[in-house]
Order: sequence, then structure tokens, then C-alpha cells
Amino acid sequence: MKLQDDMKQHRLDFASSVDISTIVDLRIMETTDLHVHLHPYDYYADCPNPDLGLARLAELIDQARQQIPNCLLFDNGDFLQGTPVGDYIAYDMGLKDGETHPVTAAMNALRYDAITLGNHEFNYGLDFLMKSIAQAAFPVVSTNILRSKGATPLADRHLVRPYHLITRQLEDRSGRAQDITIGVLGVAPPQITIWERQHLHGRIQTRDMVEAARAWVPEIRAAGADLVVMLAHSGIGPIRHTENMENAVIPLAAIDGVDLVLCGHTHQLFPSRVFDDIPGVDIERGTIYGKPVVMSGFFGSHLGLIDLKLAREGGAWHLLDACVSTRALRDAAHDFAPAAPEDRRAPLRSPMVRKIIARAHEAVLENIRTPIGRTATPVNSFFAYLGRSAATALVAEAQRDFVARHLAGSDLAGVPLLSSVSPSKAGGLGGPRNFTNIPVGPLTLRSLADLYVYPNRVAACRLTGAQVRLWLERSVSAYHQIHPGISEQHLMDPAFAGYNFEIIYGLDYEVDLTMPARFANDGREIPGQQGRIRNLTWKGAALDPDAEFIICTNSFRAQGAGRFPGAGPETLVLEHPAITRDILRDYVTAHAPLSVAADAPFRLQPVNGANTILRTSIAAHDHLDLIEDFTPEVLGVDKRGFLRIMLTI
Repeated sequence: MKLQDDMKQHRLDFASSVDISTIVDLRIMETTDLHVHLHPYDYYADCPNPDLGLARLAELIDQARQQIPNCLLFDNGDFLQGTPVGDYIAYDMGLKDGETHPVTAAMNALRYDAITLGNHEFNYGLDFLMKSIAQAAFPVVSTNILRSKGATPLADRHLVRPYHLITRQLEDRSGRAQDITIGVLGVAPPQITIWERQHLHGRIQTRDMVEAARAWVPEIRAAGADLVVMLAHSGIGPIRHTENMENAVIPLAAIDGVDLVLCGHTHQLFPSRVFDDIPGVDIERGTIYGKPVVMSGFFGSHLGLIDLKLAREGGAWHLLDACVSTRALRDAAHDFAPAAPEDRRAPLRSPMVRKIIARAHEAVLENIRTPIGRTATPVNSFFAYLGRSAATALVAEAQRDFVARHLAGSDLAGVPLLSSVSPSKAGGLGGPRNFTNIPVGPLTLRSLADLYVYPNRVAACRLTGAQVRLWLERSVSAYHQIHPGISEQHLMDPAFAGYNFEIIYGLDYEVDLTMPARFANDGREIPGQQGRIRNLTWKGAALDPDAEFIICTNSFRAQGAGRFPGAGPETLVLEHPAITRDILRDYVTAHAPLSVAADAPFRLQPVNGANTILRTSIAAHDHLDLIEDFTPEVLGVDKRGFLRIMLTI
């Protein structure tokens, strides 16, 4: 901390001696985790949503560029997958050689200065990724995603360039041109090769993010960089560096020679109160170890800004001050009012972006409205955390049916089948719209996209009863510990990723919420904790820890994502190329009209004198009969738009 204070004092002393007219104002802009949200539209609900999308964000980018003469724009990864638009382009439209992906075309129009790759760029395979970025008019950098690993990071063969030098003439406050060279490098979670093993095995390797960055930053400096920008597709996690950590922003910011960090991956905002009281993190200044850091949400919800004041002395650039902020689309006017032509510092790009994405948007709307069947029962995820979810029950049954047919006649045909599913949409950071909600009536391809968001493939693992129990313990760590005799305790831990809440169908079990969680949010087992799973049975008998089961799941989970005990290549017995959404389509078509029960395979054990708060969709109000045994009491809507329901447990 003393080093930071000394650096701050040095900046103040230096700034006081600088001629104000020679100061350069440089604005760094970040987008991250766009997930193909191009148009301001919710394809799952088939209605506009002005709070997201690159077309709307382009308006904020135009506005930001007109305010300051010197601007650089970067994207921090996860731009290729995440909506029916991405799936349509990858699976239906395809990309011919030389054809430009709409995301890339939009980024070209917005004049991005550089981007890095996120883990979801690999969901559709390596060939599709390389076609998608082939027409980029900007550099794509990644320092730790490799064709092959060398003896040292500097000897690695990279998938794309490890870094890029941007040379610019910046205008100082007196209007004079000042030369500067900005080095840009990018990193992403090394777990990519595990999560996307089916696509990447034998083709791609990864290196620890911090190890790679530490080796390359001095090289970037030696190559002439005056300022080093880190594009980190990684979240703000533990302070101490451990090998191959997924959320490594804090140790990345500590690397000598890195000047500022743009981050993402966890779909959060920085600066924000979420990260208060972490050593080295200053949420008022937006710094980590004294260096400016920004994270700008997800789906194009926010634009991240780092406004730098720079001065040059003795041939070297000095950072005098930095202001870190995020601008939300929700707070912006829906109709962007451009400045008068004579006041513009840069031409508007947002009209070009809207034109580029219009064709893909219309094609996707036509596609998702294709009818595929009917449902006689509503299918939603409003109460998934209570186990009352037809959405997860339907996916579980389709998975089980598919795996059973593909294991028939094999040596595994007699091993009992269980089906494990997490809700694709269950609120959380995705907000109050982020719930599956399919009413009684016609089913379309949109319904399937609403039901299952990810382009995962069907997979199955062979586990023991003991591993199954730990799998469940990992899942129920999503709940807060509930204390007897206390009212209005929040049921769910908001820091727990909803896609790691797994329900296993085919078992019967109870959850004791009075006990602390056995696993941390990142999947690490907490020493000394007994766990929460109680009365775990299969077909009415206590689950034998030595018995064997086949767990039907998806490729992402089966390869080890989420650190679920027992998941991994060593237990994998089936990894089929079929996309989960495709097997859902076949199942729905074969069982029309569909009738899905929202029966719970588990129960929350009663807690004496306690009640809890569940945050869910306002549309859940019409389905409270599903949870009548919890004596639900509607408390109203919170400031984010979630319906708050008090439950007696």
C-alpha cells in the first residue's frame, strides 16, 4: 500500500509542474461479453429490449467520441455466442470463405482498435471462429491461447497475435500532435481447453494468464510501448495468484508494466460496491493496486470508460490521473441526439451498425418463429431454486431419453440413469427478464432458445453414489445459510452462478439450509464442512455410495466446467455431437402436445421460525400455486425489477 501512496504523491508532484496546455486527454472505451446481442431485442421473449445490444451501445460510443478528441475502443471477448443470432449464423446460415460475420462487420464499422477472445468464442468450433475474425479490420490479440506451448511463454506459438502496438498522434490541450505507442495484450481463462475439449482437443493449448502476461509485458515495453493495456477476459476474484485460476484480474493488475486493465467474463460492473473491502481494490477511484480497471457488464448493457490525463517529459509518458466509470444504456435517452455537424469530432457510426445488423435480425426473427409443436402445460423457470420447474424437468427427460437410446445394447445399458440439469435462465446477473417463460399453446424454435440458451452437446458420465452426493453438494452451495428464528433472509447467494445450480432427476433428496455450504462459489471444497444433502435416496432406498450411475448432462459440465466432483474426461462415457437444443426439438415434436410436470425431486427442510426471500420474475405472480406449500407472500418489486416473494420454510 505504501508503494501506491508513493506513486500517487509522485503523480501529484509531477502534475503540479506540468504545463496544462501539454496535457493529453485519452479516453479508453470498453465493451465486453456482448454475446451476439446486436439488436436491442429480446429474442427469447420476441420483443424489443432497449437496455441491451451493440446497436444501442454504438450510440453511446458515438457520444463518448464526440466529447474527447482522443479515443480508443476495445472489446474484451465473448462476442460470438449467446443469442439465437449466434446460433443461426453458425448452424443455419454458415460463413463462406471471405464472408464477414455480422458481429465483425459491426465492429469494423465502429472502428474498434483491438479485441481479445473470450471462452465462448470457441463454442462453435475453431474453424468457425477463425472464419468469423478473418475479415476483422482490427487486431485480435491473445497472449495465452496457443497453437502449441513452448518451453517458455516467449517460445509459444499463438492462435492469434500475442500483442499489438497501436501508434497514434494524440492532440494535446493546445491542439498540438503528440506521438504515443500503446501496447495491447489479451488473456482468457485457460479452462477453455477443458470446457470445449470436443472442439479443441489436440488443436489448442493454453497457458496460465498471469504467467503469460508477466513474460510478455516486458517484451511489449521493449518493443516501444509507452502505455500497456491489458484486455483480460477474466473476473475479479482471489487476491493471491494460483496456477490456472479463472478470475485473475487482481494478480494481473499487480504485474509491473501493466498500466490499466479492461476486464469481463463474470458479467459484473467495476467499479461497484460488490468489490468493496478487498485489499488493493479502490472502488471510489476504480483502481486495483493503483491501476485503473473497468468492467462493463454484459450484452451491451454498459460502456466502460477510463479517462486518462497524460503528460510527456524527457521522452517518457506519465499518467497524471484517471477517471473510471461505466455508462448504462438504461440511463441513456432512447433517441440519440447527435451534435451539430460543425461540433462533431468524429463521424457517427451508429447508423452504419443498425444497417449492418438489420438483415441478420430479420432472418433470425423469421427462423425463431417456426412452429414445432404445442404444450398443454406452462413451462417456466420461475421457481427453479425450489425445484418446481417444468423447464429443467423437460430438459432432464429429453436428455435421459436420448442417452438411454444411445446406450441401448452397450455394456452400460443396465447402469441406472440419472439426469442433471441447471436452469438456463433463472434471474441472477441476467436480471428480471432472465427466466424461461413458455405459456400454454404453440411451441416455436424461439421456445427452445428460451428453454436452453447454450450450444452445448449431450454427454454422460459414469459416477459412484458418493460422487453423486458431492455433485449435489456442489449445487446446493447456491443457497445462503438460513438461521432459525430470523425473518426475511435471502434464499440465494447472488455471487453463485445460476448455471452451476444442478438438479438431479431420478433421485429424491432434502436440503438442510441451516448448515454452511460444503463448496465455495468457484467449486473449491471447504475443509471441515459436513454438507447440506439429507435423506438421499434412489428408488426409495438410501443411496449406496459404492453403486454406479450414469449422469446425463452436457458437454460443458461433463468436461469439468464448474468443478463438479466426478465430472471430467476420465468419467466420460458418452459425448454425442448432437446439440442439446436439437434433441429438445426432436423430443418436443415427438411428444406433442407436451405435458410437463413441475414436480420437485428435492425439498428444503423446514427451518424453525425462519422465512426467506426469493427474487424472481414478475410473471411468477400468476403461478404461485406451484409453491403454495411455502405460503408465499408477495412483497413487491425491487429496484432491479425482480418480484420479491417471502417463503415460509
